[in-house]
Parts: sequence; C-alpha cells; structure tokens
Amino acid sequence: MGSFFSVASTKSKSYRSECNEISPNEACKRQRVSSPAIVEESSRLIPHLPDELSLQIIARLPRIRYLNLRLVSRKWKATITSSELYKVRKELGTIEEWLYLLTKDEDNKLHWHSLDPHSQVWQRLPPMPNFVEEEESRKGSSRVWMWNMVEGIRIAEVIRGFLGRKDAFDEMPFCGCAIGAVAGCLYVLGGFSKASTMKCVWKFDPIQNTWSKVTSMFNGRAYCKTGILHNKLYVVGGVSQGQAGLVPLQSAEVFDPSTETWSNVPSMPFSRAQVLPTPFLAEMLKPIATGLTSYMGRLCVPQSLYAWPFFVDVGGEIYDPETNAWIEMPSGMGEGWPARQAGTKLSVVVDGELYALDPSSSSESGKIKVYDQGEDAWKVVIGKVPICYAADSESPYLLAGFHGKLHVITKDVNHDIVVLRADLRNNWNSSASTTTLSNSSLNEFPESTVDSDAIVWKVVASRDFGQAELVSCQVIEI
Repeated sequence: MGSFFSVASTKSKSYRSECNEISPNEACKRQRVSSPAIVEESSRLIPHLPDELSLQIIARLPRIRYLNLRLVSRKWKATITSSELYKVRKELGTIEEWLYLLTKDEDNKLHWHSLDPHSQVWQRLPPMPNFVEEEESRKGSSRVWMWNMVEGIRIAEVIRGFLGRKDAFDEMPFCGCAIGAVAGCLYVLGGFSKASTMKCVWKFDPIQNTWSKVTSMFNGRAYCKTGILHNKLYVVGGVSQGQAGLVPLQSAEVFDPSTETWSNVPSMPFSRAQVLPTPFLAEMLKPIATGLTSYMGRLCVPQSLYAWPFFVDVGGEIYDPETNAWIEMPSGMGEGWPARQAGTKLSVVVDGELYALDPSSSSESGKIKVYDQGEDAWKVVIGKVPICYAADSESPYLLAGFHGKLHVITKDVNHDIVVLRADLRNNWNSSASTTTLSNSSLNEFPESTVDSDAIVWKVVASRDFGQAELVSCQVIEI
C-alpha cells in the first residue's frame, strides 16, 4: 500500500515537473489550438449542440416559456426575438393562437392583455403610446364643435353615450380607435385625441413586445371598422372631423403590412340610403357602418341609418376584392345581423362559418346564430348564452374564434372577465386546461338549441380586472 502511494506521488511529481518545463512558446501554441474550440462551445445556444438543432428544440417549446428563456443570455434573447425561430415554428406546426383583450378602467384608460389559452396565463402588454403628432392633434380646434349638430344628427351624442363622460376625449387619446390583427401583429388605428379624429396607426409586435408607429391612414377616423382579406388590413367607415363637426364616412382604405403602405378602396355606396321616400328623411337619417366581418373572401359590412337616438337597419354591402367593387348584401344576411350593436364585436368566422351573437335587453337571453348562405337566412344554433347583462358597459360581451371553437368573452356575477368556449357535450372531458362553470359564477347548462343538448360551455380562463370594461379583442397566431 505504501509503495503504491509512493509510486503515485512520484508520477504526480513527474507530471507537474513536465508541466512546469513546457516552454512559453509551446504554451502559447496549445492555447491557440484550444481557445477557438472553447469560445465556439461557449457561444452556442445549448452546449455541445449545433445552433440549428437547438433552434429546432426551442421551436417546440410552448411560447409562454419564451418570457423566461429570453433572460438566459443576449444570444437567447436574440434567438427568441428572431423571425427565424417563428419560421421554424410554422414549419413544425407548433404555432399558437393567443387572445388579445382591450379593456378600459374606471379612469377611462385603455389596457391590453394577452391570454395563452393552454396555460391560462394572462399578461399585460406595454402601454400604448400616449402622444399624437402635432399635425394630427390640431390644438387650435376647440372641443366645442364636438357637441354641434351635424346636419341635424347628434353624432357626438352617440359617441358620448358610448363613453359616459363628456371630457373623455381629452382623457383618452385612443378613444374610439379601431383594432385589427394581421401578419402576426396587433394594430390600433385612429380614434380621438384632443377632440380631433386621428390618422395615426400603431403596431404591437408580440415577438419584440414593443409598440411602433407605422404609416398613417389617409383619413382621420374614429369608430371605424376593420377586417382582414388576403393578409391585408381593410378599414371602412367611421366618423371624421368636418368643418361643422363630425361627419360619417363612406370611404375605405387598405393597409399592406409587407410594405407598410395604404391604398384607397372604392367608397361604400350606401345604396339603401339613396332610396329613402322623402328628402326630409334623406336629410335627417345618416348612414353608418355598424360592423365588418371577412367571410368567403369578401368584406361584409352591415349598415344602419340613424338620427339620435333612432337606428334603422338597412341591411348592408359587400366588398369583393376581385372586382374591386361593392354590391348590396343579400337581404336575409342584412336583416338578421345585429347591426344596432355598433360598439361591440358580435360577429366572427370560425371554421368557415359566420356566427353572430344576438343580445337581448334581459339577463342571460342572448343567442348565437349562424348564417346559412344557401338559404340566405340566420339560424339559431345556441339558444341561450350564459352572459350577465350589463346595461352600463360599452361592450358587455365579445365574440372570438380560436382553436377551431367559438368563444364568448363576458363578465360573470363576480364581475370577473371570463372566456367561455362553446363545446359539444361528448367532448366535455377532452381538454384538461379548462375548468367547469361553477355555481358561484356562471351556471353549467346545456343549450336549448336546434341540436338539443349538444352544446355546453367551458371556462377557458378567468381573471379579476376590477372595474375594467371590455372594449375589443383580437386573436393572433404565432
């Protein structure tokens, strides 16, 4: 045993002696040979793996994990925020649909939130910019014109009714803004600032988690409607500032996100408004676009004539991009559309089918209809929607479509915002990420529909946002 340690000690001393006898030139040579390998290894995303393979691994992870992974190092952050990663995700089929929700708090401030339906994790987006270019704010104009009569129509009264406060235009730079989502980004368009309608457009990039200003619209608009066709963002109608006050718009324009440029679209004819029986009605009733949904490769725009506080539904018009022209909406489609709910998002296309939520003034009596193109008629598919009616809310309920299912966003009896999914009863246990409807919030029940007991509701997610009201929502696929 002693001889073993003696030999080992001798070998150890001999090794240290050899190391100490290495010449400086030899040491530098060895350093030059080994350093590039060490540097190369340390610069990789995952040690001992090529970055190409690491990218494939990262692309398979849930997107919610990227929030922490981007904190690992600068290279990880650059990878997480690179377009290359999301191209790989698309190739692998690991893209995800997230819900983006716009709310308004008790101080009339707007806030964006995102929801990952799989993890049920809510996140708050960075605040929207709170300034507008000087040329668009037109500080010389007074808010007095906001309350003027516009050719006998109290348009401002309609808008003031939406807001509930006369001075909200000064407090909310994006009051009356329109919302759209295209090419994986969120867009906020127009609205009011300093009692003037704005042209500006802001883009939120979920990958970079930042807001940026893009090319402004041709016209200042508030309460306009948006829709997506062929990966382009269309904007129609709304109101704009005229010499005497607010004027309803018939114009339309389209934004190409690949070039960040706007192009004009033929104005809506509002043909029904041209055939009113008397000049008095034509002078008094003004046309307004009350919604927009992309359906079957065209833009469907329900319309109304109004003179505050009266609304008259007049069907609508459809824009066909192939002919670059408007045609009158089929009578059945126009008559069944809930056009009077101009301040809400009540129509959506899911799996190629056009749905609309038809609310009622009484509690828990809303119903969902689907449009039958062959018969030109709306048919009730869900006879009772579990919503808690809120007469003082701007948008007490919203519709959204993701994961191939129809969803309703509303508030429960506890005033929590809930995302509800309409599902078939035989798929009730198919998703572990959802929770059942508790008796303390929204009662679980099948719907009295054409399909009898086929539909049940699941709570995808819920959260207490205090006194915040729903404003709008979009779904982005990344």
